[in-house]
This record gives sequence, C-alpha cells and structure tokens, in this order.
Amino acid sequence: MKNLSHSMTLAALTSAMAVLCGNAMAQEATSPATAVAETVPDNVVSYNVALTSDYRYRGISQSRLDPAVSGGVDYTHNPTGLYVGTWLSSIKWIKDGGGDDNLEWDIYGGKKGDLGSGITYDVGGLYYYYPSNGLSTNANTFELYGQLSYGPAYIKYSHATTNLFGVADSKHSGYLDAGLNWPVYDDYTLNLHVGHQSVKHNDSLSYYDYKLGVSKDFTGFATVSLAAVKANITSLAPNGKNLAKTGLVLTVSKTF
Repeated sequence: MKNLSHSMTLAALTSAMAVLCGNAMAQEATSPATAVAETVPDNVVSYNVALTSDYRYRGISQSRLDPAVSGGVDYTHNPTGLYVGTWLSSIKWIKDGGGDDNLEWDIYGGKKGDLGSGITYDVGGLYYYYPSNGLSTNANTFELYGQLSYGPAYIKYSHATTNLFGVADSKHSGYLDAGLNWPVYDDYTLNLHVGHQSVKHNDSLSYYDYKLGVSKDFTGFATVSLAAVKANITSLAPNGKNLAKTGLVLTVSKTF
C-alpha cells in the first residue's frame, strides 16, 4: 500500500514527502549574468526500490513483522501535473487471513498543482490489487484521495469506494492523516505522522496510528530511515503476533 504523500508511504510510505528547500543567500549572491536557469523536462519517468525490516501501512504490519521488498515506477507530465504509477511489495497478511497471496500491486494516478501562497495539492485514485487473495470478502480496494501541503506539513484524506481490504460491509471507510517532514541538519529529516482509520459499520476495527522517525538522504546512494511505529488496535494478532504493536522500522530506499 503505497502512501503518496506518499504515498504512499508508504511507507514507506512518508519519506517521499521530504521538502525541497532553496538557499536564499546563494540565490542573492548569484548575479543575473551568471545565473543558469534550470530546465525542467516535460516528461519524467522515475523508478524506486526499497528494502524494509517490516512493511507497516497505516501502523499495521503487512509482512507479519518480517522484512519486505518493494519497487515501482512513476510517470509525471510536469506542464499539467498529471501522473500515473505502479508499485509492488511482498506481503504476508493475506495468507494470515486464510487467503493465498504474497503480493500487493498498487496502481494509481492523479494530479498535483500549486494553489498559491505556498499551498500545494495532490488529488487522485489508488487501486490496491491482490492477484489471487481468495478471502471471503475480496481484499482488492479502491480509494480516492486528496492532500494539501504547506512547506513541510501536510494533511490528507483517503476514501474507500469499495470494501476496505477484505472487511465486509466497509464501503465508504475513510483514513485521515497529517504529518510533518522537517529538515533538521545535514540532509536529516524529522518525520512525524498521526492518522485515524475509520472502518464503516465496523467500529471495533477503527483505530489511530502514529510514527516518529528520522531519515537521511545519502546523495547518489540511497535514503535510510528509522521510525517508531504504532497503532492502537489489539484485534490483529494472527499466529500470536500483534501486527500493530510498537516497533522500530528500518528502511533503505533508492529513487532513480
């Protein structure tokens, strides 16, 4: 489940929201005669790969507290802000629920833009596809999302137009989250997040989740993040493992 804020991200989901800050002093020191305008290509294709110690999505482990590997590709048309992408990850929760699948495949598209006064937006749709999940209620899920960002802060709402990840009679469930990705020192970024998953007609499955982490961008190599993650739901414990317990998650990711 990619968090497009992330995201996206997912997780993995929230390092992808790192803020791009300009150096005003350097800009003032550059004379018009020597300044070189940066050309932004109209069409951009990027790829991403990641290895994580525990694939957490909205605070809940999708990989039974075990490592997971993921990768994806994105296309962006810069003049319009339109984008499409796909992302895949190894998972274990479908099998824990009695199904037969170890793959999550996300397909998404949307539009990003600038509203002025430093406020940007991101709206779109995301389809979570589990090729052969075999659960009594199909786990495939489609959500519409909208996000507003201001500097390093964002708020996002995702609305399920189908049943939510195999939960019966859960159409129109919603997830509201807010976060802050604050550059602190020498390519280090502080990552803060809180979210609330509301599950329609299933109040016992509604919960809050939290994240406190730090990430560092090693230019030309990868981004490494370490985060403490937790969700306050206790009813998810297949094979005696509490998938929502507080845990440290280490992720190494690369975009190219």
